[in-house]
Amino acid sequence: QDIARLPGVDEVAPTLILMEQRQFSLVYGIDYRQFNGLSRGFLFRAGRPFEGPDEALADDIIAQTKHLKVGDKVALLNHEFTICGIVAHGKGARLFVPLRTAQEITGADKRVSMFYVRSKGDTEGTRDAIARLRPQDQIRTTSEYVTLMNSTNLPELQPFIRTMVGLGLVISFLVVLLTMHTMVMERTREIGILKALGFSKAAIVRLLLSETLLITAAGCTLGILTTFATRAILKESLPSLLILISPEWILSAVALALAGAAAGAIYPAVRAARFDPVVALAYE
Repeated sequence: QDIARLPGVDEVAPTLILMEQRQFSLVYGIDYRQFNGLSRGFLFRAGRPFEGPDEALADDIIAQTKHLKVGDKVALLNHEFTICGIVAHGKGARLFVPLRTAQEITGADKRVSMFYVRSKGDTEGTRDAIARLRPQDQIRTTSEYVTLMNSTNLPELQPFIRTMVGLGLVISFLVVLLTMHTMVMERTREIGILKALGFSKAAIVRLLLSETLLITAAGCTLGILTTFATRAILKESLPSLLILISPEWILSAVALALAGAAAGAIYPAVRAARFDPVVALAYE
């Protein structure tokens, strides 16, 4: 109520955010009138808003996945609800239940996870006013909140991401090093013939490096295609699961793979270029 009285605030919607493990979906406990007033409101595909304490709304994605329709009974948070409406997705959660009911069944009486606030126009001014009123809370605009969901902006994930990238680079280096060493040993006579035909050391190094990078590029292409195929399969079975694959991540992965491959191929390539043609031709 204090937030609602601020001059720049147009609407406030208290929201209790919960995770339903069995449905593997996000559930919002909301006051329908207030939450619906934040934007253009819910777009109903079927049914109506909830009117009783044991009614729930499902968005069209989870309704299609779980084959839900208006009138179905569904167990959420160890409580049975009746689906009273199917709404268009894009409101932050897959399922919506009355706020008071969500608070009662979770023991979160008079508590919420966050407040959604719609300003009258001056977003920054409204945020500053809320920050002065509630200095202990984190106040973010919608764009900042969406950006925060990117894993690169989650500090807790950074050590894990750096460790995995480092391990990937080391493994790439070792695999290419061992593979190239074996390949050079198997092609010793071939390399000797090339040197006897007049190939310079630099030409042999370039030849082996180009082969390595070509194979690595093919592997990267296969890996990227597999990644997108896996995402498509997961989206079919778990459409509520958000899987982000950014171009920056793809470029970084390809760059690291090529760098690791090049580093691992340099020593075997230089070693092959130093072979004595006579010794190489006599190699069995």
